[in-house]
Amino acid sequence: MATDNLQHQRLELKYIIPEETALAVRDFVRPVLALDEYAKGQPDYSYPIHSLYLDSDLLTFYWHTINGNKNRLKLRVRFYDDSPDTPVFFEIKRRMNDAIFKQRGGVRRSAVTEVLAGRMPLPEEVLSKDPKHTTALANFCRIQAQYLLAPKALVSYRREAWISPHNNSVRVTLDREVKLGLQSTAELNSQIDEPVAVFGNDVILELKFTGRFPVWFGELVRHFGLWKCSAAKYADGMTLMRETGRRPVPMAVPETSQAVKKLASRKAGQLQFQERSRTVFA
Repeated sequence: MATDNLQHQRLELKYIIPEETALAVRDFVRPVLALDEYAKGQPDYSYPIHSLYLDSDLLTFYWHTINGNKNRLKLRVRFYDDSPDTPVFFEIKRRMNDAIFKQRGGVRRSAVTEVLAGRMPLPEEVLSKDPKHTTALANFCRIQAQYLLAPKALVSYRREAWISPHNNSVRVTLDREVKLGLQSTAELNSQIDEPVAVFGNDVILELKFTGRFPVWFGELVRHFGLWKCSAAKYADGMTLMRETGRRPVPMAVPETSQAVKKLASRKAGQLQFQERSRTVFA
């Protein structure tokens, strides 16, 4: 990957929509935003993303998401293909109330095993001399040791991304074919064994922005009658594993009635939106 377009601090809104709506959203944003540089030349306007998620043996971070903790963390290792020459990024995603903060440090693939073992890579293995990369890697190792984290699942999907042509303050992404498979090793391989389709054929729409809420985002939401919801690829995928009996999920944090009601409400809202969409696009 070339330029790092990471938004280090942002707000984001998520929606689960059918493919018909996703194609209409593409046409809606096309006059305002530009196609992400990685998607240019791709027949489907998208590129693959693979993320190896870390968690404790009791799946502490999973339960923080399910129970709706306002302040929570995710640690993941992100890569884009299986080439030994492409970079790998160690990412920390932190939610504080409604704001999202991200840190990430890029390394050469040869350093992945070392970092996942809790050791900092050698200077020549770090992709950038920017101190932010070194700080992110140090924080990753610190949090990993603090929570006794290890690889738990690999998530893959295809991303269509549209960004502001002037800066990176506005970003709209459409994520398709979201799959999750269990993984407990440091091996980075895009092939997932026995995956589950986390959201079926639906698409995850994310409206991301820094600073003020773009007025035309509100117009987009109203035009398509969108329902804001949670769409956590790792947590929802692990829940699906549990519901299908593929893997029991340890009870690190008791399932509260509030968390159960939240999940039920989210699913009900998604079903209502899908029914309206079928009527509109019939």
